Amino acid sequence: MNQQFEIEFKNVLTKEQYENLLKKFQVEEKMIVRQTNHYFDTPQFHLKALSSGLRIRQTKNKTVVTLKEKTAENIHLETTEEITEEQARNMLQGNGFVADKVKEQLNRLNIPIEELKLFGSLTTDRVEINYKGGTLVFDHSFYLQCDDYEVEYETDNEIEGKEIFQNFLEENQIAIQAADKKIARFMKALNDRKG
Repeated sequence: MNQQFEIEFKNVLTKEQYENLLKKFQVEEKMIVRQTNHYFDTPQFHLKALSSGLRIRQTKNKTVVTLKEKTAENIHLETTEEITEEQARNMLQGNGFVADKVKEQLNRLNIPIEELKLFGSLTTDRVEINYKGGTLVFDHSFYLQCDDYEVEYETDNEIEGKEIFQNFLEENQIAIQAADKKIARFMKALNDRKG
């Protein structure tokens, strides 16, 4: 189990801005990593009410369960636990919850674990680049007939990170347009489809 505070800044990109950044940073095909996030909540949205999210993330190399708890505007406490593909399959089919440390955190938040259900999945092609002491992330996500693009900056220092990110946006002539978390965008698209 791994527990850490994640400090990140996000901004929406257009397809053109995203493609320009890939060119500028000389991103090659092999640098793009595909990941799929499977999102969970209760039918009453207990996690959403706490500005938190629960997901299973699958990449080519590993599968992890992550609980994100919002602690400040740009800061989340992440509890992450690696699981096997078979365990992930069971959880996705609603057959139990195997990540014990994540389960402890959910219990602490009074989340009824037996009511958790899969709401859907979102796939992202991700590029991560070391940038000024942090990590610059370019994401192209697709879900529910939606396509979107964003840039993130992950850092250890909220004040410095915010300045670096704002300068990055300015230098690349990208208008400030805060991006919601992926789970929030997914849920909005899901609700729009139902509506």
